[in-house]
Amino acid sequence: MLWIVLAINAGMFLAEIAAGMLAGSAALQADALDFLADAANYAISLTVLGMTLRWRAGAAWVKGASMGLFGLWVMGTVVWHAVNGSVPHAPTMGVVGTLALIMNVICLVLLTAFRDGDANMRSVWICSRNDVAANLAVLLAALGVFGTGTGWPDFMVAVLMAGLALHGAAQIMRDATREWRSASTMIVPVLRAAKQGTQ
Repeated sequence: MLWIVLAINAGMFLAEIAAGMLAGSAALQADALDFLADAANYAISLTVLGMTLRWRAGAAWVKGASMGLFGLWVMGTVVWHAVNGSVPHAPTMGVVGTLALIMNVICLVLLTAFRDGDANMRSVWICSRNDVAANLAVLLAALGVFGTGTGWPDFMVAVLMAGLALHGAAQIMRDATREWRSASTMIVPVLRAAKQGTQ
């Protein structure tokens, strides 16, 4: 399932980054970069899948940090578009946003079974959940841009997506830190037992 969602996210990144640049939409570009970040996160999850809890928790922490950086980057993009007065192409936003929503709903359904797993697997599900919410927001932004003729609905949605990324990053990093500490406390008794066994 992780290989499937990895392929979906990589393909949607390529499609959405091109459409976002053509449409001049900060929200679409932000969503495209989120697809790229998710593809990288799924690749990391596949790499550490059979490793110890400590390694999986470390990978989840790295993923959380990358989500946080993505959120900060989006904030900067919004400022740039707002200063330049960009007005995105609403129909392109609507079509691409709908396609992205369909793809992310498929990923969320596939990954729902993992939402109660360790921090690493929970982080995968949290990313997909946030993506569905972000896609719905992009569609609302497209309607707002079409109705107002300004870029502000696009900017506001991009800020919302950045906020989701920062909130998800904090949640993932908190869970990962707790599991890292838990794994560390389990290592100490094992090392002591091994030491006593050699004496």
